[in-house]
Amino acid sequence: MAASTDSDLDISASIAGILSEEHSPEHLQVLKKFTAALRDKEYRDAVEEEAFSSLLRVLSRLRDELLAVSCDDQDLRSVALQLQLTAECFRAQRNACVQSTRNQSLLRELGFIDVSLKHMSFLQTTESRDGIFEPLRCGIQFLGNMSVGNQTCKDDIWQQSFPNILLQLLSVDDEKAVSYASMVLHTCLDEAKVEELSDPQNIHLALKVMELCRTQPDLDWTVLIATQYFLKSSALVESMYSGMSHHERVTLLELLSAQLQEEDSEECGIPSNVARFLATSFQEGCGAVLTLATGSASSDEVLQEALTVISLLDVLCEMTSDHRQFMFLQDHPDLLGTTVELLRQVHAIGKASKNIFSAAQSFSFSGDGDPASQSPVISFKAHLIRLIGNLCYSNTDNQNKVRDLEGIPLILDNCNIDSNNPFISQWAIFTIRNLLEHNTQNQEQIAALERRGTADYSALRELGFLVEERDGSLLLKTVRKDS
Repeated sequence: MAASTDSDLDISASIAGILSEEHSPEHLQVLKKFTAALRDKEYRDAVEEEAFSSLLRVLSRLRDELLAVSCDDQDLRSVALQLQLTAECFRAQRNACVQSTRNQSLLRELGFIDVSLKHMSFLQTTESRDGIFEPLRCGIQFLGNMSVGNQTCKDDIWQQSFPNILLQLLSVDDEKAVSYASMVLHTCLDEAKVEELSDPQNIHLALKVMELCRTQPDLDWTVLIATQYFLKSSALVESMYSGMSHHERVTLLELLSAQLQEEDSEECGIPSNVARFLATSFQEGCGAVLTLATGSASSDEVLQEALTVISLLDVLCEMTSDHRQFMFLQDHPDLLGTTVELLRQVHAIGKASKNIFSAAQSFSFSGDGDPASQSPVISFKAHLIRLIGNLCYSNTDNQNKVRDLEGIPLILDNCNIDSNNPFISQWAIFTIRNLLEHNTQNQEQIAALERRGTADYSALRELGFLVEERDGSLLLKTVRKDS
C-alpha cells in the first residue's frame, strides 16, 4: 500500500506542476499516466482529494486559455496541445467515476460538473471544428459515468445543463458525441424531468430528440428516450405534436405504432389522453387525404399532411386492436361517424374516375418490388374498414350507428380484391362479422339489401352466412362453414 500511496503522491505533484509551467507534451504524458492508473479499482478508491483538485485547476486553466484564443480570433488549431490535454483531463474524470460512488460525489462537490459543462459548451460553439470532437466525446462520457447510479449527480447535471447545453451536445456534428449525449439525457431523465420538457421554453430539446429519431434511426438512445419517457407523457406528446412539422409527426406516430405492436403490450404505458388527442387530430385533419386524388397535393407540405392522417389512422387501428385500455375510443365523439364518412368519400372518389383511390388488380412484381407499394395511400381504405370493425366490436350502439349511416352496404362493396388495399376483403369480412354479431337488425338489413355495386358477397360465407339473390334483393341465410 505504501508504494501505491507514493505513486499517488508523485502523480498528484506532477499534475499540480502543470499549473506552473508552459504546456508541453510531457504534461500530456502525466495526465495519460493518471488516466491509466484510474482504471485500477484499488488505485481509484485510494486517490486523494488533492489530486482531483489539481486536475480541476488544470481543466479550468485550459478553458481560460482556449477562451482567450477564441477572443483573439485565433484558430483553435494553434492550441492543438491544449485540446489534447483537455481530452485527457476528461478521460481521467471519466475513469475516476467508474463504479465509484465516492469519486462521483467527490468530483461533484469539487465543482467538476460546472467547469466541465462550461468547457464543453464553449468547445461546441467555436467555429473551428479541428480537434474538438475528441474532448467533447470524453467530456460527455464523463457526464455519463458521473450520473450512473447516483441520483444527486443526475440532478446536478440536469440542473446545470438543461435545456441549452444538452441541446448543444445533441447538435454536435459527430455521431459518437451525439450518441453519448443521448445516453446522458436518458440516464438523467425521470417523470418529473419529462414534464419540464413539455414547457414551451424547453420543448425544443424534446423536438431535437425526435429529429434524431428520424434522421439517425440507428441511434438507440434517442428511440429509448422517446418510447420509455416521451410517449408516456400526454402533456409532452401534445406539446411536441403541436410544434412539429408533418414530416416529424409521422416519425412520432411511427414510434407510437411500433410501441403498440410490441409483445406484452397489454399495458403499454401510453396515457389515455394521448389516444384521445390523436383521435381528435385524426378527425380534424382527415380531409387532407382527399387532396391526393385531385392533384392539389402539389407541395411536399400538403403531401406530408396527408401522410400524417394516414399514420394517425394506423395508430388508431393499433390502439383499438387487443388493447383494452384504449377501447374507450369506441365512445369518442364522432370518431366512428367521421371514419364511415371518410370511407364513403374515398370509395366514391375511387369509383368516379381512375385515381389514387381506385381499386386495382395489379399484382405483377418487378425488380423494384410491387408497384402498388409505392402509393402513399396503400391500405388506407382497408384500415378505415378495420377501424370501423374495431369500434363496433361488441358495441351495439356503434353497430346500430353504422347501419343508420348506411355503412353496411358501403363495407360490403369493398369485399373485392384490391391490390392497392391488400387484405381489404378480409378486413371487410371482419367488420361485417362485428356488425352482425348479436344484432338482428343489421342481419335483417343485409338480407333485405338491394344490389349496390359489385360486392363479392360470397366472402360472407367465411362468417357462416350465405347471401342469395332473389328478385333483385339479397337474402341472408345461416350455413355451416364446412358445408
